[in-house]
Amino acid sequence: MTGARVEIIYCTRCKFLLRAAWLAQELLTTFDSELDEVALRPGSGGVFEVRLNGDVVSTNANGGEIPDAGEVRRLLRDRIAPGRRIGHD
Repeated sequence: MTGARVEIIYCTRCKFLLRAAWLAQELLTTFDSELDEVALRPGSGGVFEVRLNGDVVSTNANGGEIPDAGEVRRLLRDRIAPGRRIGHD
């Protein structure tokens, strides 16, 4: 799959911008040839959500924890670069 677009929606009131920007950097570094774009989108209500081509990949909705970067990378890898090794997996 090429031409993938990732969107990271983050709560501005919770000061999640730095975490969102760091995750964007991690994803662009890991998937430099698979991703066309990583967008940061301000939100509210404590949200931290990662979408791939509009589909929710990971979210803290319903009282969950903020998505772990390693887990987000694995979930994206399974969808856009199956079989690729990342990190220690």
